[in-house]
Amino acid sequence: MLPAVLYCLLWSFQTSEGQFPRACVSSEKLIEKECCPPWRGDGSPCGQLSGRGSCQDVVLSNAPHGPQFPFTGVDDRESWPSVFYNRTCQCFGNFMGFNCGKCKYGFWGPECTERRLLVRRNIFDLSVPEKNKFIAYINLAKHTTDPDYVIPIGTYGQMNNGSTPMFKDISIYDLFVWMHYYVSMDTLLGGSEIWRDVDFAHEAPGFLPWHRLFLLMWEKDIQELTGDENFTIPFWDWRDAENCDICTDELMGGRNPENPNLLSPASFFSSWQIICSRLEEYNSRQALCNGTAEGPLLRNPGNHDKGRTSRLPSSADVEFCLSLTQYESGPMDKTANLSFRNTLEGFASPLTGIANASQSSMHNALHIYMNGTMSQVPGSANDPIFLLHHAFVDSIFEQWLRRYRPLQEVYPATNAPIGHNRESYMVPFIPLYRNGDFFISSRDLGYDYSYLQDSDPDFFQDYIMPYLEQARRIWPWLIGAALVGSVLTAMLGGLIGLLCRRRKRKQPSEEQQPLLMEKEDYHSVLYQSHL
Repeated sequence: MLPAVLYCLLWSFQTSEGQFPRACVSSEKLIEKECCPPWRGDGSPCGQLSGRGSCQDVVLSNAPHGPQFPFTGVDDRESWPSVFYNRTCQCFGNFMGFNCGKCKYGFWGPECTERRLLVRRNIFDLSVPEKNKFIAYINLAKHTTDPDYVIPIGTYGQMNNGSTPMFKDISIYDLFVWMHYYVSMDTLLGGSEIWRDVDFAHEAPGFLPWHRLFLLMWEKDIQELTGDENFTIPFWDWRDAENCDICTDELMGGRNPENPNLLSPASFFSSWQIICSRLEEYNSRQALCNGTAEGPLLRNPGNHDKGRTSRLPSSADVEFCLSLTQYESGPMDKTANLSFRNTLEGFASPLTGIANASQSSMHNALHIYMNGTMSQVPGSANDPIFLLHHAFVDSIFEQWLRRYRPLQEVYPATNAPIGHNRESYMVPFIPLYRNGDFFISSRDLGYDYSYLQDSDPDFFQDYIMPYLEQARRIWPWLIGAALVGSVLTAMLGGLIGLLCRRRKRKQPSEEQQPLLMEKEDYHSVLYQSHL
């Protein structure tokens, strides 16, 4: 059945959203440092003629970052995206996209005015056809070249500052693998020198907002690729799990009976080739991952270093995380204590909240437990379990946001590790998004989680109360309208009564009236009596 589904879907793919737009990678655009492609709807840059957006200078935050990265001007990711572009599309209203051709998350329709709320569900709650469709969609994305985006295979310096473009096609799925690699790669300092203590999406405040956007973009791309606007990423609730219960051939791939490090040949994913997994090789060559296939997907769940990760997270671990009121603390990196972010990411103990470099818990525990491709940060997104895992991590983030309802000012504005300040643009996304933009409820971004809907006491407060509040605001107008209507009715009634009395006085007395009335007089009396 799955091959048939894939065959049908291949005819319907549309667009993707991710890193370097094809329209912006010519030597002319790189030298001009401008990425303002035309919107297909009217042919104008950023859809300006239709009021969707305009080409504007990129305004960078000058807030200082932390001491973890002691360099300036050595990494293309610094002050993103200024090394490559200093002018991009700035979209108006609910429009979004590298050319303002899409809608902001949570908005739909030709003018992006319709609100919709999609629900991410537990993968075990999906029907068999829904599970098959999910796997078919992933395979389609893995084998479909991205129509709108390409990846750089050299640094800006290696491109001679843009005069010699170095870009390559990539599949929709692998584009996201490459982005996860690029955001977490080491800094190449030249020669044989590298700097490892840098990551623009992990070990700091941006970890949760960055992955929230990453999943939203992936979800949106699948919707556009397949034409299925209702598609959502399922999640794997791993609380209290004793093993990898999604590691079956019906779902994410079982174990190969002949080689425990490989997937079962009965799984679709056993034929997948991974990319961007050889970080040390790239470092030694001072090169970027170029998207070349590097071998099969590796996974051996449970046969990991139990000294580092003794078990999978429990319900109590999650509840302890949620009890931490501080989103971030101290140096705002992997040494932070009593930080909700650092504890959920897995660098601090879910029993005490104290950072422990020798242990990997919570989010990190799942990566270590998989004991394969997913266990190395840069290439971990090669394994499709990454999506289900991070969807559940995002749901825990959502629980914390709903419990404490933090203002955006709670997210650090200064002194976070490089790339993680509130107003910093997230690497390597084009169009541009700030970390603080996704420090908001998922409902404001157009999605929810099934188990949070069922148990959320604030559902009435968040979704029913707004309508009651609107009714409250217009209630005085309704009362006023009713009063005006009553006065007008009374006045009209009085006027009719007065007219009737006057006519009656003009009529002859009963003795003087003729015994027989003319037809017109008879209808007149009947009309007056009805009034």
